[in-house]
Amino acid sequence: MNIARKIPTYVYVGSAICGVYGLAILVKDRGGGERYKGIPSADGKVAIVTGANTGLGKETAWELAKRGAKVYMACRDMIRCEEARQEIVLDTKNKYVYCRPCDLASLESIRNFVRTFKAAEQKLDVLVNNAGVMRTPKGSKTQDGFELQLGVNHLGHFLLTNLLLDHLKKSAPSRIVNLASITYKNGTINKADLNSEADYDPADAYAQSKLAVVLFTNELAQRLEGTGVTVNSIHPGIVDTDLARHMGFSKSTFARIIFRPLTWAFIKSPRQGCQSIIYLALDPEVEKVTGKYFNSFKEEELSGDALDLNLAKWLWKVSEKWTRLSA
Repeated sequence: MNIARKIPTYVYVGSAICGVYGLAILVKDRGGGERYKGIPSADGKVAIVTGANTGLGKETAWELAKRGAKVYMACRDMIRCEEARQEIVLDTKNKYVYCRPCDLASLESIRNFVRTFKAAEQKLDVLVNNAGVMRTPKGSKTQDGFELQLGVNHLGHFLLTNLLLDHLKKSAPSRIVNLASITYKNGTINKADLNSEADYDPADAYAQSKLAVVLFTNELAQRLEGTGVTVNSIHPGIVDTDLARHMGFSKSTFARIIFRPLTWAFIKSPRQGCQSIIYLALDPEVEKVTGKYFNSFKEEELSGDALDLNLAKWLWKVSEKWTRLSA
């Protein structure tokens, strides 16, 4: 008797589907990059994570809370922030997680956030500048009239960080982690049209904003020398977040159906992507490392315009003026 003939076709199909799915899970787990295996405690530490209501920011806040930190989730959308906060508190059993309004596209909102934070806290141990936007449509501006990607990714965090430096210095050793991107290598700082008024290409503007993040990190590290405050920039890898929501394929249902199954196994989940961020924020191995660029867990040499010290100083002066830092 042929036993194979007795087995229904759907059993073969189901087994094949389960096998493929299991293989995909294995590939994603292995392809998601190195996991942070360190278990440093964050008890007693105070941390701020911008854009913490979703994606990398949410998972970074979760990891910090799990290790005992008091976490301030600096977000624009308070409804989504509160939903994320409740989930984090429930999962980590850490009740010291707070939502605070902070719109990186508004200098006034940033200043209000800092005033509220300083009224509540006397220290700041970790600042993770995570919030960001990518390839926004032409004409997208911040409330202060800056090109949105430059305004949120660089200028907003420039102001926020500088306004918090006194608390960071009082808490030394303390750390700043700036979310950059490997696309900084494609970026140029357009001195003649920094705000992309004359010409706008969403990809170029994004690359410029991420180059600005790296240059800001480099210059800030020099200015903080001897204070015990470190600052590094990081490309966490390609992570499955809603950062790409403005890109064409993200808006196409057909493209999502076709390409997402093909790429899912090779793109990091937010939980995987935040591992290297936590490494920079907490690990004793990098406590004194500053002014460096990391590609996931590995320190990487900068290239191109990111090495231009004069450009970094020029950008600082412009950023200082545009954000009215001394006001």
